[in-house]
Amino acid sequence: MTANLVGRGREADIIALDEKRVLRQYRQPKDVEPEAAAMEHARAHGVPVPRVLDIREGALVMERISGPTMLAYAAGHPWALWRQAGVLAGLHALLHEVPGLPGLPQPFGAEGSLLHRDLHPENVLLSPAGPVIIDWSGACNGPGAADVARTWLLVETSEVPGGRLQRSVGGAGRSLFLRAFLNRAGRSEGRQFLAVVGLERLEGQILVGREAGAIRALLAREGIR
Repeated sequence: MTANLVGRGREADIIALDEKRVLRQYRQPKDVEPEAAAMEHARAHGVPVPRVLDIREGALVMERISGPTMLAYAAGHPWALWRQAGVLAGLHALLHEVPGLPGLPQPFGAEGSLLHRDLHPENVLLSPAGPVIIDWSGACNGPGAADVARTWLLVETSEVPGGRLQRSVGGAGRSLFLRAFLNRAGRSEGRQFLAVVGLERLEGQILVGREAGAIRALLAREGIR
C-alpha cells in the first residue's frame, strides 16, 4: 500500500487506489463524517473540491485530482506569483459566500460562512480544469476574515526549506505573494483575527524550527499583544 503513497500531511497519508481515486487515510482514529459533509456542502455551492466517493473508518475515498500544488507551481514559475495570489484570494471569496454548515465547530463564536481554516498554496491543486481545494479536515463555520488571517499567518510564518540562499529567495517570493494576496483578500479585515489564530496555532499546533518565534514577531509587528 505504501508504494502507492502520493502525499503525506500532518495527520493523513494520501494513497492512490487507481488512476481515478485516492484514499485519504488518517494515521490516528478520526471521525471523517464532518470533513466529508463540509466538502459536499462546498461542492454543492460551486466551490471546486474533490468528490467524496466513499467514507470508511478513519478514511475518505475521493476523486483523484491531477496537477501540482499552487506552492509547487509558484516555486517553479516565480513570474506567476502575483496571478496565483489573486487565484487564492478568489477562492477565499468564493468559499466565504457559502453559508455555514450546521454541526460544524464555531471557534470564532459566530456561525457565519463555511471556512476551510487551512486554505494556503499547498492545499490548492492546479488541475487542467482549474484550481481545486483539498484537505478539509479543519473545516468550520465563522467569519471569512478569520480564514484570511489564518492564511496570512501560515504563509508568513511557515519555515522555508533549503539552504540559506533558497530561504532568502523563497522568503522574497513569499513576501510578494502575501502582499498581493492581502491586497485582494482584505488585509485590514484579516488583521482583526490575527491574535486569535496566532494564539490558536501557538497553543494547539506542532510547530517546527523558528515558526513560533515568527508568529510572535508577526503579532508584535502588527501591534498585537
